[in-house]
Amino acid sequence: MKKYLLPVSVSLILGIGMAYFIIKQYEEMPSLAVSSEAETLYYIQRGVYSDMDNMKNNMKEFTHYIYNVEDNQYYTYIGITSNKENALKIQNYYKSIGYDTFLKDKITDNKNFISILKQYDELLSKTDDNESIKVICNQVLAKYEELVK
Repeated sequence: MKKYLLPVSVSLILGIGMAYFIIKQYEEMPSLAVSSEAETLYYIQRGVYSDMDNMKNNMKEFTHYIYNVEDNQYYTYIGITSNKENALKIQNYYKSIGYDTFLKDKITDNKNFISILKQYDELLSKTDDNESIKVICNQVLAKYEELVK
């Protein structure tokens, strides 16, 4: 019995040490939203700004926009859709009126917003009228502010 005491003790200590090390690694990793309701949405990004005042000054001409603060930078978005073709349509609309945009995809799990967004996406996919695209984008952003923010 004594000859097994040392190997068992060493194995337990090593096992506990390794488990602690592995758990610490996972605690430091950023978490992701995991949900059966989560979907990838396409955000049309207008710009990145270093401070709030600069962002507000540059976004004055937009009726609706949303922003996120990441790494002390203000990322502004002027459109959201769940359909890649609609995202390209929105980008083309903004390009036609002189604004450069970037497409970002993010995972969102707010089922109420996603449900409403899909209804707007149906309307957006059926139109090529610039005024309609503008109105739909503004409505989606207003719903986002209401339901998500």
